[in-house]
Amino acid sequence: MAPPRLYLDWNATSPLHPAAREAVLRAIDMFGNPSSVHGEGRSVRAAIEGARRQVAALSGADPAHVVFTSGATEAANMVLTSDFRMGRTPMAINHLYYSAIEHPAVREGGRFSKERISEIAVTSAGVVDLDSLQSLLQAHDKSTGLPMVAVMLVNNETGVVQPIGEVAKIVQAHGGLLVVDAVQAAGRITLDINALGADFMIISSHKIGGPKGAGALVSRGEVLMPRALIHGGGQEKGHRSGTENSLAVIGFGAAAQAAVEEFDERNGRLSRLRERLEAGMRAAAPDVIIYGADQMRVSNTTFFTLPGLKAETGQIAFDLEGVALSAGAACSSGKVGESHVLVAMGRDPKLGALRISLGFSNDDDDIYMALAKFTKIAARRKPAGEAA
Repeated sequence: MAPPRLYLDWNATSPLHPAAREAVLRAIDMFGNPSSVHGEGRSVRAAIEGARRQVAALSGADPAHVVFTSGATEAANMVLTSDFRMGRTPMAINHLYYSAIEHPAVREGGRFSKERISEIAVTSAGVVDLDSLQSLLQAHDKSTGLPMVAVMLVNNETGVVQPIGEVAKIVQAHGGLLVVDAVQAAGRITLDINALGADFMIISSHKIGGPKGAGALVSRGEVLMPRALIHGGGQEKGHRSGTENSLAVIGFGAAAQAAVEEFDERNGRLSRLRERLEAGMRAAAPDVIIYGADQMRVSNTTFFTLPGLKAETGQIAFDLEGVALSAGAACSSGKVGESHVLVAMGRDPKLGALRISLGFSNDDDDIYMALAKFTKIAARRKPAGEAA
């Protein structure tokens, strides 16, 4: 019988939360088209609208301002565009500025052409450089359109929380729009789109314990919206056509509600587990580098380098020991490459880094097992300076 495996890659994806599983199972037999006016259709529509209220509660938003998509990547492609409408009036957005540590879904620029994209520098701690943002927006020519700024709330690799409140003040002072990727923040930080000062916020279902195949673009209002990315039957008030993925959306809503209800207990427990994990890592390998340790981070993430151990070698070693973790972001079809986050922080990307991320079902026994495997792997690495 194979030994039990330990899952420590929750920032890549989360197992289904029990509440989401139950919601999906209940919804399986709800086969009606949510756009149909008969009873079968109305029952599915009611369930989707219930999920919309649950996601809105997680986001601190009005339910009317939640547009369901197939995931965070689609939401990013939908909102990252120069083609906006203020009601029925076109509104020009002529340049996108994103931070150097953004997820590839944002770094690709959505529907902006490459010559209309600029990168905002970050500090060596992995925090967006507010002076860089200020300089870029001061130089922006508003005569041909307004600026759009995209800065994530929590970095998916380091777990470092970005100063979105300060970013919002700068963006607002220059008349721009602010898009916030809240994928790694949802369930780990209390979200309130209005308090953050964001115009749009992106959320993913499978990062919080919901099914894959659902996400949301959350807006501060309904008047200013991007031109639809997907056209057709006019679902989601015309913002995203196509029959809604009712099973995924309903599961998404249940996971969002669980994240709200379990917020205090979950984050308090994960913070304690991470502190124990990092203390044990430092005891076993005093030269371990833990990125963002002196910054505000979400409670579940540890991004680290073990000198003398390449990231891909370490990832394989942990996997063979029965521990699932990642070498940075899991967004490149299984490829392990240089971390653009480390590059942006001015670190040597050839060192690589590994990411441990915890979730709602991890406990003390998991940390004990993780530290045992970490100690074993750290002890057999090559001395610093030698090839791993």
